[in-house]
This record gives sequence, structure tokens and C-alpha cells, in this order.
Amino acid sequence: MIPPIANRFVAGENIGDALDVAASRNERGLPVILNLLGEHFEDKSVAKSDRDEYIELITAINQRGLDACISIKPTQLGLDISEEVFNGNLEKILEAASEHDTFVWIDMEDHTTTDATVEAYESAVEQFGGQVGICLQANLKRTPQDLERLADKPGKLRLVKGAYKEPKDLAYRSKERVDEAYRSLIEQAFRSCDDGIAIGSHDDKMIKLADELAAETDTTYEIQMLMGVREDLQYALAEEHEVYQYIPFGGRWKSYFYRRLMERKENLLFGIRAILGR
Repeated sequence: MIPPIANRFVAGENIGDALDVAASRNERGLPVILNLLGEHFEDKSVAKSDRDEYIELITAINQRGLDACISIKPTQLGLDISEEVFNGNLEKILEAASEHDTFVWIDMEDHTTTDATVEAYESAVEQFGGQVGICLQANLKRTPQDLERLADKPGKLRLVKGAYKEPKDLAYRSKERVDEAYRSLIEQAFRSCDDGIAIGSHDDKMIKLADELAAETDTTYEIQMLMGVREDLQYALAEEHEVYQYIPFGGRWKSYFYRRLMERKENLLFGIRAILGR
């Protein structure tokens, strides 16, 4: 069982828990992105198990009539085993999602997976059209070229700053340089894409920039934020914007939860207060 302290950031350990949290967010005007926690599997049976759980999740979303999509990680579906395993598992999920009209996001992981992830996305949108999206990380120096390569595809692009510690020859590492790259990437996206832009950020300045560029270019976009992080802002923004909450769930919650605690001072203070019972 997930302890109460972790419930702020993780929906629960099973599909039912995740759907209940999704329903509560829908009631308050937030569509959601559901993510089964897991990554870097080296056992085909484990990757297959998560693939099947995603297919079950897609069916359950539609049975309950929720405004929800899903997000998968390539190494969760077997990319560390082989591209063939990953692509095969991804295709089965996309087939189920297409049958139920459910959108699928493909998360981006560390730089060693970028080529395979971009290629899988290109194949996915060729086969399934605009019901697929991919995450692009501003800290990687290659990302402007990837955005240019993908801008005219029918799917969606989620723009984030990037959370992985990458080699300095491949990525920007200072906060100032990553912020600069992220601003530039947002500007490039609004110049290059007609629609299908997602801003994955809790940074007020970046959201304001996207809002200004959307008005200038008459381009639609959405905002994506994490469960448990600045939720009051999410509900406020949802009054005028399309805001998705990214909701993780599953038995592998511990490492994700500790990352959330450590990445923001406010999150760490929340954890300390909860431990102290204050």
C-alpha cells in the first residue's frame, strides 16, 4: 500500500486507484495522462506484462468514460532488450488505443534512447495518424533538429526542459542554459507547428511565453503538469486553457516519489511536514 505521504504524487498501485483519481480530476475540469510506472526492463515477460496492463487500462478508461490518455516509456516496453521487442509491444498498445480512440504519448528517456524513440514515433504517426505524441527535451543539443524533423507530422509534441543528467557534450547542464534552450524550443514550435503543441512545465515564465506566442500565431496548445505539483495553479489555468494532469501509478512508485520530493523545495517541505505530522 502506498503511504499517505506519497499519495500526493502517485495515484495508487493499481488501475482502479488511477481511474478514481482521474475521475476526481475530470470532475474539476482537468483531463489526465495516466502513466504506469516502470522503466529499463530487461525481461521480455515483464515488458509484456506492462504492455498488457496498458491495454487493460485503455479499455477501462473507455468503460468509465474518462477524459484520459496514456503515456508509456520505451524502456518499459523492452527497448533495452531490443528495438524489435519495443516496437512490437508499442504497436499492440497503439492498436488497442486506436480501437478505443485513446491518445498515446511516448515519453523520452536518456539520450541513448532518443534515436529509437523518434523513429518509433515516426512509424506510429504514419500508421495511426494524429493519435500519438512524443516528448522532446530542451536540454539535449540535438532537439531543435528533432523538432524540425517532426514538426509536419500529424501527432503532438510535448516540450519539456529535460530531467536526465546527460554528458555535457550532448546536453546543456546549467539551469540558465536549459531555460534559454527551452524558450528557444517553444518559439521554434510555434513557428513550425500549426497545432499539437504541449508545454510540459510548471514554470510561469514559460507558460506566459507560450500564451503570448499562441495569440500571435493563432495556434492552439495545451499545458501539462504533474500530479501533486502546483495543483492550485493547474485548476486556475484550466479556467482558460487546456490543462492535462500527468498521473503516475503502479507498484514501482518509490523512486518516482523520492525524485518528486527532491526536485522542488516546496515538495521537500511537504514531505518533512508530513513525516513530522504537522
